[in-house]
Amino acid sequence: MTTLEIRQLPILSDNYIYLIRDPSSGAVGVVDPAGVTPVLREVERSGWKITHVLNTHHHQDHVGGNYELKWLTGCKIVGPAVDDRRIPGIDFRVNDGDVFLFGDAKAEIIFVPGHTTGHIAYWFRDSNALFCGDTLFSIGCGRVFEGTPAQMWQSLLRLRALPPETRVYCAHEYTQANIQFALTVDAENEALRRRAADVNDARAHGRPTVPSLLSDEIAANPFLRADQPELAEAVGMVGKDAAEVFAEIRRRKDIFKAA
Repeated sequence: MTTLEIRQLPILSDNYIYLIRDPSSGAVGVVDPAGVTPVLREVERSGWKITHVLNTHHHQDHVGGNYELKWLTGCKIVGPAVDDRRIPGIDFRVNDGDVFLFGDAKAEIIFVPGHTTGHIAYWFRDSNALFCGDTLFSIGCGRVFEGTPAQMWQSLLRLRALPPETRVYCAHEYTQANIQFALTVDAENEALRRRAADVNDARAHGRPTVPSLLSDEIAANPFLRADQPELAEAVGMVGKDAAEVFAEIRRRKDIFKAA
């Protein structure tokens, strides 16, 4: 078993890039590089040598650094086979259920369409680490741009089924705004109220709110709770299918204006 070293690098207004290293092999990966500046600064400081880029989907704020990192380091780029034409510089094409060997660490590939039609997540079981791009956020989920709400709900169910001790390394610092919305549909949820207090304190002191624990997301994230009766009641959809309830929660989030 090998446990990843993980470093979180902020970029743009609210993105995170993750720099991951397998200590037994020395493999170093960059997850969803929106750009290169913080990555190059960190590897210069640490002495690490980049060997891979791991892309979850094709949006520019996740692949913007691909070509430059490949040109500078000779690294190999990993991405979804079903969307390979939109992943710049792709070398390794992975599919749902594949196990990608990142050095001596194993990344299990989970197909999670909805935000885009080709979105994947990388789950490193031995490190309790899930790199899920824009599918699952802390107390939120990605917008449904290319897929359908039903697809997105099924994708979230797949992630919800992972071990509760999994740490969720999502790609954006959206938690505080997500909580503002979540309280409009799940105001009596004590787990959500506790998370709100913790997040407000973290942000007031300049600390990140991700990664989060999957167990905490299951308890407090309304997008993972669309099959709970209280959520259906809150959006006036008692008796409706969970995918329909999810779609209504997502619709309301799409038009919500955070304070």
